[in-house]
Amino acid sequence: MTRIIAVANQKGGVGKTTTCVNLSASLAATQRRVLLVDMDPQGNATMGCGINKMEVDYSACDVLLGEVSAADAIVSPPEGNFAVLPGNEDLTLAEVKLLQEIGREMKLKKALAPVVGLYDFILIDCPPSINMLTVNALTAADGVLIPMQCEYYALEGLSALLNTVEKVRSSVNPNLEVFGILRTMVDPRINLSNEVSMQLIKHFDQKVFRTVIPRNIRLAEAPSFGRPVLTHDRSSRGAIAYLALAGEILRREDARVGRVQAV
Repeated sequence: MTRIIAVANQKGGVGKTTTCVNLSASLAATQRRVLLVDMDPQGNATMGCGINKMEVDYSACDVLLGEVSAADAIVSPPEGNFAVLPGNEDLTLAEVKLLQEIGREMKLKKALAPVVGLYDFILIDCPPSINMLTVNALTAADGVLIPMQCEYYALEGLSALLNTVEKVRSSVNPNLEVFGILRTMVDPRINLSNEVSMQLIKHFDQKVFRTVIPRNIRLAEAPSFGRPVLTHDRSSRGAIAYLALAGEILRREDARVGRVQAV
């Protein structure tokens, strides 16, 4: 059964795109079929996979506006055994046009429907804001993965995002849930990081992934080479952390499927 996960946080610079690219590569390394959907007009996830966002034939914009099917827009990155639905600044135009359409929040869900069964995981990289593109991603998803830095302001942003998730759940997507909270750019030497980390675990318990993503130079420089850290430096702490996250997600999914089958 396909798991569709929106990777979202309205605060920028928290490792959202980094998580999308590297989790896609790590899940693909475990022989899972993965599609990465870039819904951010900045197109950083697309570029981080080694795909030139300006040279793609079709983008997520064309798919959202119904001008081309998702299957025709999906491409393969040079490295990493997963698929990508690329995004670029044309998505800003798509957002403006969607505001004038009926059923606008359902466009991505409907566009992905024909290809959902081809993948085990679909990861959607959301813009760093709550707009129509993010709402489309949350409507299409069955879970939200929230990357966040362990700092005070991040907690405020988390509260606002959780309110948005609740609104989407109560209106257009009753199956939406918080898939997990991922602590990123963690430096255990900083006391505030440890304090915020403990608060997260206290309030969200099992929703907080045990895996933490450290500050890591290889992880930071991999996008400039247009490749996931797994192919940039497999032995780096960043690569090892995302492989660990993929393993934790797969264990969670196995347990969830087991519970469903037992009912």
